[in-house]
Amino acid sequence: MMLKLPKPPALLVSLGRRLPPAFLSLHFTAGLLVARHLNWLLPPVELEGKRFAIEVADLGLRCLFCCRHGSFRPSWDTQVDLELSASAADFFSMLQGEMDADTLFFQRRLKISGDTELGLIVKNWLDATERPAWLRRRYLSD
Repeated sequence: MMLKLPKPPALLVSLGRRLPPAFLSLHFTAGLLVARHLNWLLPPVELEGKRFAIEVADLGLRCLFCCRHGSFRPSWDTQVDLELSASAADFFSMLQGEMDADTLFFQRRLKISGDTELGLIVKNWLDATERPAWLRRRYLSD
């Protein structure tokens, strides 16, 4: 089942665009670190030293992080090797395993820019990652 979220209020989007990426990156990276410590998201060696951006386009949020010593760290550098951009609902659908990156990409709902080889590595890594049971649950009924 595809998660359908209402369009975010303009005030929320405006606020999201004004928040400094460094502030957002700290919180986003904390979530990645929790997933890593739970052995859910263990970055492959190919991610070492790479810089990433995740943009939640409909909320105006952009998070910057890098991978160092097998761990995720916030990044203050706006130059990235790979950027992924999609709506909050589409990112959540990918996290739950209900939609894959290829489908969203070919439907033009996921934008990928930067190093294409790195993008393929990240896509394959995320596709192969087993999702925890709590994340696979359906939160909304039809």
